[in-house]
Amino acid sequence: MRIEDLISSVPTGLWIGGEEREAASTFNVLDPSDDQVITAVADATAEDAIAALDAACAVQDEWAATPARTRGEILRSVFEKITERADDIAALMTLEMGKVLPESKGEVAYGAEFFRWFSEEAVRIDGRYTHAPAGTGRILVTKQAVGPCYAITPWNFPLAMGTRKMGPAFAAGCTMIVKPAQETPLTMLLLAKLMDEAGLPKGVLSVLPTSNPRGVTGALIDDGRLRKLTFTGSTGVGKALVKQSADKLLRTSMELGGNAPFIVFDDADVDAAVDGAILAKMRNGGEACTAANRFHVANSVREEFTEKLVKRMSEFTLGKGLDPSSTLGPLINSKQVATVTELVSDAVSRGATVAVGGVAPGGPGNFYPATVLADVPADARILKEEVFGPVAPITGFDTEEEGIAAANDTEYGLAAYIYTQSLDRALRVAETIQSGMVGINRGVISDPAAPFGGIKESGFGREGGIEGIEEYLDTKYIALTK
Repeated sequence: MRIEDLISSVPTGLWIGGEEREAASTFNVLDPSDDQVITAVADATAEDAIAALDAACAVQDEWAATPARTRGEILRSVFEKITERADDIAALMTLEMGKVLPESKGEVAYGAEFFRWFSEEAVRIDGRYTHAPAGTGRILVTKQAVGPCYAITPWNFPLAMGTRKMGPAFAAGCTMIVKPAQETPLTMLLLAKLMDEAGLPKGVLSVLPTSNPRGVTGALIDDGRLRKLTFTGSTGVGKALVKQSADKLLRTSMELGGNAPFIVFDDADVDAAVDGAILAKMRNGGEACTAANRFHVANSVREEFTEKLVKRMSEFTLGKGLDPSSTLGPLINSKQVATVTELVSDAVSRGATVAVGGVAPGGPGNFYPATVLADVPADARILKEEVFGPVAPITGFDTEEEGIAAANDTEYGLAAYIYTQSLDRALRVAETIQSGMVGINRGVISDPAAPFGGIKESGFGREGGIEGIEEYLDTKYIALTK
């Protein structure tokens, strides 16, 4: 499909109650590769948010009472619909977010899997029945849908961060309102249309693009009918949302910032570690909460690892995501380029060496090259703050204890990566690392069948796996007489 035809096929109004609606105003969606306007979309208000919640509440009981098999079959149909339109969705995602097309295709496949996985989990919601130990009666425990949910999704994975929330919510019998990031609303609007075509009942999903997230979010959180808030984004915003939701005691799940350590021990297969580093660092151009943010490398192999990583990073080609010759697209906007530039400059000012990259090319678009920083000092901000870009800072350590201590020296705890050829060391270190997820000798750990989430200031709650659906279920105890 031609890009012009693809854009014209995407709903640009509000998606409320399964139907497209006009709004009082619009805002522009920009192509980060040149900052040109792709199209304008409807700009939701607080009043629109309440209309979406009205639609969700109107069908909540009916959707929760829909047989689990039926809900699962609808989700399976959505999976198939996304798979059929994978190329179109990927092109649209690249256009509005900037990532290179192969990355977008990978996200479409990954994002679709949450509908297939949770189509199967919908029929496995269980409970238990037992006799009270004291002989006073019987205990019946059942699970029920939480109720209307509100999901706030980020710009870096415009499809998958939504499907990871919608899949379990719909499988559990919850309705949902989604607020996509202002930078990337088109993918979610197209998904809403495809879900409608796949048979999702009207009102189960609403999508509210907006340039006024505080107004929309505040209206929903303050309305007592909303029962669940799920957010993926920065730790600062997550903390604010938790505080805001406390008044209504909303169920919340927070997938927040990361500062993933990538630890290479002295017995590691260095070539394999470099392969894993490229995957862990450069997936999504480094704009991922699971991206390796700092490389702690045993001093005995640090020089070899650095040389090989520099060679691989120097092979990336900057360019527009839809250009087949590009292997690294733009960052999302000029603000992100400035953030990456500032962190690199700080590290260099403290003694780090730029081994490759390190300077934004300028000109149109929000590009930053693949960069390696060597000999990064412990006080560099880039070791403490999430860079969210294609920059790999390398620092050394001598003993296993030093490597673990350096890895844990952060308030975050989302993902971590370990390279070693010793199974004993791998398990010992994995158990000691303060992180919700640990990859051992692999650079990509996300899997719809596994629980995704962090500890410490990386948030709470899990998405994916058999654990993911529990975030959308309430436990009810029914006491029975003898």
